[in-house]
This record gives sequence, C-alpha cells and structure tokens, in this order.
Amino acid sequence: MTKIKLLSVFGTRPEAIKMAPLILELESREEFASRVAVTGQHREMLQQVLKEFNLTPDYDLDIMRESQTLFDTTTGVLRGLENVLAQEKPHMLLVHGDTTTTFASALAAFYRQIPVGHVEAGLRSFSRYLPFPEEINRCLTTVLADLHFAPTETSRENLLQEGIDPQKIIVTGNTAIDALLMTVKKDHVFTDPSLQELDLSQKRVIVVEAHRRENWGAPLTEICTALGSLVRRRQDIRVIFPVHPNPIVRKTVYKELGGEVRVHLVPPLNYKDFVNLMARAYLLVTDSGGIQEEAPSLGKPVLVLREVTERPEAVAAGTVKVIGTAAKAVEAALNELLTDTEAYKNMARAVNPYGDGRAACRIVDGLCSYFKLTREKSGEFGEFGDFE
Repeated sequence: MTKIKLLSVFGTRPEAIKMAPLILELESREEFASRVAVTGQHREMLQQVLKEFNLTPDYDLDIMRESQTLFDTTTGVLRGLENVLAQEKPHMLLVHGDTTTTFASALAAFYRQIPVGHVEAGLRSFSRYLPFPEEINRCLTTVLADLHFAPTETSRENLLQEGIDPQKIIVTGNTAIDALLMTVKKDHVFTDPSLQELDLSQKRVIVVEAHRRENWGAPLTEICTALGSLVRRRQDIRVIFPVHPNPIVRKTVYKELGGEVRVHLVPPLNYKDFVNLMARAYLLVTDSGGIQEEAPSLGKPVLVLREVTERPEAVAAGTVKVIGTAAKAVEAALNELLTDTEAYKNMARAVNPYGDGRAACRIVDGLCSYFKLTREKSGEFGEFGDFE
C-alpha cells in the first residue's frame, strides 16, 4: 500500500506542544508516512519540547536571527520550505494555529499546489490587531487551507460564517488537552533548579506568563506594576514568572520586578515543569492562548491580560476572565480571587470546553476520511463529512 505522506511544519514552543500528540498518533498509523519540519522561529524553547516528546525533525530551517522582524520570519519560512516541498512532495502539509510560521508555511504549500490541513482552525478575536499578528495569520491560513480541524463548535461556527464548506470542517477538541493529560503527574519532580529550591506549599502561588507583542512596552509595565504592588501588600502569596527570552520582555520585567521579594523571575520552563507548576498553582495570570485552554482542565482560575480573546468558550464557562492590562484592573482582579472565596470557587471548576484528550485521534481519523482510507466516524466533538 502506498502511504500518504504528511509534512507537519511548526516553529514555536506552543505549536510543538500541540502538534506533538498528533505527530505521535500519525507515527502509530500504518497508513501514513509522517515527516516533520521545524522553522526555528523559537529556538531554545522549541528544542525543549522536541526533547520532551522524543521528536526528531526531518528538516530544520533554522531561520532564527537576532532581532528578527516579521518580514524576516515570513520570508525565511517561504524560502526555507521551497526546497523541502520540492523534495518531499507531500500529499498534505499540516500546520497549527496562528504563528507567522503557520501562515508562511500554508502560503508556501499553496505556491506548490499542495493541500493544507489547519490544526486549531477557526479561532477568532474579531480584532485584526489583537492579538498581533496572530489574528490575521489565522484568518489568512483559513483562506489557504483545504481541511480545517476546529477545536470547538464555536470555532466551527466562525468558519461557517466565513463561507468554509462544512464538509471540510472537523470538530476535534484541542490537542493541547491531549498533551496536558499526557504530562501532568501528581508525583512530578521539578527538574528546573529555580523550582526545586522553592517550597510551593507555604504560600499561595500565582503563576504569570506575559510576553505577547501587543503587550510590549507600557502594557507590560502596567502588569508588572500591579504584581509588585500586590506582593508588597500581601504576605500570603508568591509570584512565579517564567520570563520569555525576548530582550524587550526581559528588560521590562527585570526592571520592574527584579528586586521584589516573593516574585521569582525564572528562566522559561520546560513543558513538563510548567504544566505541573500550573497544576500546583492557586491561580494563573497570562496573555497566552494555550494557558486559557489548559488551566480550566486543572480547575485553576485564569485571568487574561488582554482586551479580547479568541478563546471565548472558557469565558462563557466562567473559568477564564479577561481583565486587560491596566495596573489597577489587574491588581483588583487578583485581589478579588485572593479574598473572595466564592468568587474563587466559581472560577476554580474543572470545566473542560476544549477537549477530552482524543483530539489527535480524531484529526487522524479525519485525514483517513479525506484521503478515502476509511469511513470510520468519530462524533464526540463533531462529525466530519465524506469529502466527495
């Protein structure tokens, strides 16, 4: 039997985490020949995830350059994939989410007339610059994609509103939940020295992640101001803030919080340490998309440092709250959850609107249907068509 050749392309840590369960599932299916190309849009953080999931890329475009711009990333991916696609000639290119790697890879496949499968399709904030450039990356990838793996029914509805053929949409759940459930362990021992020396049982732990481009500058300063004020006023908390390696982010965070007692600025954590830290935290504060999906599965309240979110399902479920970046608003939202037991309990519910750990299986079943390898159906998060 001639195997269907699939090339998965990703470049950042979040993409790698969410694509890992899918790649592992593809490797277990004899119908497919799975190839992996990484762009290196993130370098050290990407390598951590590859190691943790025992993934070895077949191609590494190595596009990362100091102080690279969106122009550099986009053209680097396009040129890097040109020869890879010519050599591999895959039956389909698989991309994930909303990064510049995602959009540029989909465009490269289009130029080669190779079908594109878009994992985590259909998320929308409906504000073209929030998040930037991710909202437009995702929309443009939708235009280029031939098969859309929507994580939720809301995402499916967004795609339908944009005129996408319903037969080309599969509601799968989110592979982030697959990765999370594979990784969180009650007996996990932290490998990062900065966590090993902390007694996480003595104080309520607030885990912070803030690095998105639209929060650079004044918004990130406001966030740090709120955190600094909070720890000075409250002795019963500690803040753990894994600081993104971007020099703009690091400069602001260390300037504003470097001297604060009970604020622990730590290097970016490997995936296993980070999700197990989330599991032991009291609450999470983030501008990340992935944490909005992961934390509700752990029963942890999430405060989102944005003006809008493209992940409204957990907001509707009450486990996520969008609070913006103004210092007073951030501190007030944190104080409420630290002082109001009922408010905390209302958010700390293990509501999981994003998946059940079987998204990767549904995606591969959908690929089988697309390539007419099987008519097997899976309907737990959505049914897919026959692609006639």
